[in-house]
Amino acid sequence: MSGKQGVGTRGWILIALLGIAACGGKEASPPAAGGTPAASAGGGLSAFQLEHGFGPVTDVVELPAAIDPAMAKQGQDVFEMKCAACHQMEQRFVGPALGDVVERRSPAFIMNFILNPQENIEEHPVGKELLAQFMSFMPNQGVTREEARAILEYLRTK
Repeated sequence: MSGKQGVGTRGWILIALLGIAACGGKEASPPAAGGTPAASAGGGLSAFQLEHGFGPVTDVVELPAAIDPAMAKQGQDVFEMKCAACHQMEQRFVGPALGDVVERRSPAFIMNFILNPQENIEEHPVGKELLAQFMSFMPNQGVTREEARAILEYLRTK
């Protein structure tokens, strides 16, 4: 046999496997419910994940019309202890201003971002945008779900 052989069967299999690996080897995700452009732009995220982020809050959070003053006070205390070093209400600081966050994000999104900042920053389009803008990771402060709900109630007062 000469040293100039064509690509054999094994060679073609190797090329095919490398091509699959280079493409991620994943099937394309179908568009989220409704097939909206935003869902398609979310990199395979479900419509719920796009609107509400990643984390333990997996249902829509329904907020009562009236603010609970005791819960808001508890949320203020937690916010001042764990959040105020990086967030102010009316201006950009280490992190974004939060005075109008309840108008911009869903309650579940806010709670999930507080409870699971790492995954939201790394995987969610909003988190990626915030990281690019602020060049800083939000640390996980070990906030409980109840504390996150109280912080949300406090943010509703702003």
